[in-house]
Amino acid sequence: MTSPIPTLRCPCERRHDQPAFRYDAPPAGETKFDLGGAPYRRAYLRCSVCAHWYSQNDMDLGGLYGGAYVDRTYGQRMRETFDRITSLPPEKSDNVARAARVLAYAAQAMPAIRSPRLLDVGSGLAVFPHRMRQAGWRCTALDPDPRAAAHAREVAGVEAIAGDFLSVGEDRLGKYDVISFNKVLEHLLDPVPLLAKAARHLSPGGFVYVEVPDGEAAAAEGPGREEFFIEHHHVFSPASLEMMARHAGLSPVSVERVREPSTKFTLRAFLSLRIPA
Repeated sequence: MTSPIPTLRCPCERRHDQPAFRYDAPPAGETKFDLGGAPYRRAYLRCSVCAHWYSQNDMDLGGLYGGAYVDRTYGQRMRETFDRITSLPPEKSDNVARAARVLAYAAQAMPAIRSPRLLDVGSGLAVFPHRMRQAGWRCTALDPDPRAAAHAREVAGVEAIAGDFLSVGEDRLGKYDVISFNKVLEHLLDPVPLLAKAARHLSPGGFVYVEVPDGEAAAAEGPGREEFFIEHHHVFSPASLEMMARHAGLSPVSVERVREPSTKFTLRAFLSLRIPA
């Protein structure tokens, strides 16, 4: 197996990893990515202290993202998939519940801001900023794939930036009242720098909203859960999510466990700027 991927700057320092799930074939429902003919072998290790899950494998996963990710995940059906998701009834929509939760929190945390500025990082189909725009927010979608950015502008009706969040110049981003990472951080070898950059682009009184897969809850249903699919380098626990936030200069205000209408096990968190002592 390859050398361990970066920690989340936790005190465990990967000294307490224990073998967990192993895979010799893709679980049912996993997107079929081109692995260049390499045998499918991967595993997860779980920290016995903070309960964080780390992916481990020898496969070249470089083709999972960028254009290949959009091709495999949506193909030529971005508009069709967007329309299907946005037309779901509220009780069956993860996105409706997400938007409602963020709106309720914002009303409490930033009551004086009538039209908050939102940056949604790794926006994909941009269903979340689309929903928030309908609620009167000023929204920008950021995605590394130019097709996703064009879709956000032309279909979701929001401003868009095509680029990698860490590489986009500070002057192109500006300040935002809310920065969101919905099912994004688990796809990165080292998610801490993204949160640290988000902290620099928050307006005073603003917050970061994060959703990541909940490993502890999902593991109870076994290794075939989508939370443990190949594209997830990390699967979180409440403790590891809080540690990651603190090392990025953010303070966890709320970390909640939810079972979404789609049946995903999710941790959602509201993070604020840490006030210096």
